[in-house]
Amino acid sequence: MKLPIAALALFPSLFAQPVRLTPYRQAIRTSHAAGDPAVPKALARASRQATSADDAVWSGTDEGLWREEPKAAPGDRKRYFASKRWLPDDHVAGLHADTTGGMWVRTKTGVSHIELRRMTLGEKAGEFEKRIEQRHNRHGMVATSSLREPGELASNVMVSSDNDGLWTAMYGAAECFRYSVEKSGEALRNARRAVEAVLKLEEITGRPGYPARSYLLPSEPKPAGGIWHTSADGSALWKADTSSDEIVGHYFLYSIAWDLLTDPGIRERISSATRRITDHILDHHLTLTDIHGLPTWWGRWDSEYFQSSRGKPDSPLNAAEILSFLKTAHHITGDPRYEREYRRLAIEEGYAALTERYHELRGGPINYSDEELAMLCFYPLLGYEKDPELAKRYRNALEAWWQNMAREKNPLWIFIYRAANQHGKASLADAVWTLERIPMDLVSWTIGNSHRLDIEWEGGGDRFGRRQARTLLPADERPVMKWNSNPFIVDGGSGGRAEDDGAFFLLPYWMGRYHRLLLGQ
Repeated sequence: MKLPIAALALFPSLFAQPVRLTPYRQAIRTSHAAGDPAVPKALARASRQATSADDAVWSGTDEGLWREEPKAAPGDRKRYFASKRWLPDDHVAGLHADTTGGMWVRTKTGVSHIELRRMTLGEKAGEFEKRIEQRHNRHGMVATSSLREPGELASNVMVSSDNDGLWTAMYGAAECFRYSVEKSGEALRNARRAVEAVLKLEEITGRPGYPARSYLLPSEPKPAGGIWHTSADGSALWKADTSSDEIVGHYFLYSIAWDLLTDPGIRERISSATRRITDHILDHHLTLTDIHGLPTWWGRWDSEYFQSSRGKPDSPLNAAEILSFLKTAHHITGDPRYEREYRRLAIEEGYAALTERYHELRGGPINYSDEELAMLCFYPLLGYEKDPELAKRYRNALEAWWQNMAREKNPLWIFIYRAANQHGKASLADAVWTLERIPMDLVSWTIGNSHRLDIEWEGGGDRFGRRQARTLLPADERPVMKWNSNPFIVDGGSGGRAEDDGAFFLLPYWMGRYHRLLLGQ
């Protein structure tokens, strides 16, 4: 795969010290009834401790299962298997090793086989792609599946969410990167479908430049809450009060699709939509206005908002957002108006300097959703900025956000950070570890870790008052969550009543592959 010349110029730092991917051992669970003939007979009389074929020691308890392998990499030496993600129940009664390093586990109510299957991250991505096609494609948007019967995937019903545009944009960006790497027709079709779904969110409202959060057909059940309107032709209901989250998603996807897709038709539609959204924001004094003509609750980037008590904590992030929007709009359309407005805000109005004041102005506990918005903005902003003084300010701003992000081992944040920091200390090995430890099962099982003695706790709660850990648990030991969630919340889930789509894995994987930070599969 060869990167476009533009990408080589925008991201010269991305070629330092890549990681060559090799097959790893993915933990996968299959469930069995106690009388299933596939279950080894020896399991019925087995003890709660066993040594597997790879010399790892497995120990059953009344609160789950532990696996210890001293020769493994530090993050994998001690692993914890609990909840219905791994076991019928957490009371382990017996263990019997298989011949490949896995374990048969008998509990009070059934049997699990935990297999450590050799696979590649590319194979894992393929399985996640299948999941999205089977249960998460709603009118081209990537949607969470609600499960009418807890844990039963066949009972899935795709539902609308506040952030359908953002989640679809992140999936679409992943498919654009995938297409650039693989040149596969499937990746191109998926990328086009996602782009078209996001474009429709702006078209369906009938208000130029104002995208909906989501939309439904009249025959689909409408979720409780939210502000809904009927489209002009009566063919759909669309969700209003669109937030900055959605706008960030639109520009993020449009920038990547513009650079990587060659179809002139789709690129023209991207350019037109980008122009309409940008003109809407500029023509309404740096706000996103709903059909009533007033700003939405979160759609403000004006200095008056930044000076208000509500807007001041948001101002470093929102300043980065609007600058990223304008820089992207100029890159896509070439319209000099957007560059003029960009430089006026960045320099004359002090928005570029404002982006550096995150720690000073934030106040209160960390908002992990804001981390996601910041990184999706920094990616095009730092990629397109040629002015060394402005780029330096944005890198300073990124460093302020990175102070907390560094401990998260988040592969998407790591890859974006490395794009801007050739000598940054973000570990690609940490990114790979997290990608490998994301579970194959993305059902929202109820997960509980508070009883564990190996967790060190923070002194205070998060912004919702929840107890949070200082210890970062692997992704397959904590609740299923997207990148906008707090990874230090160790308890959660909904009793298996939903399944995540897994696009949060696909975006960093394919971004890493595209930028040659990850070599091979």
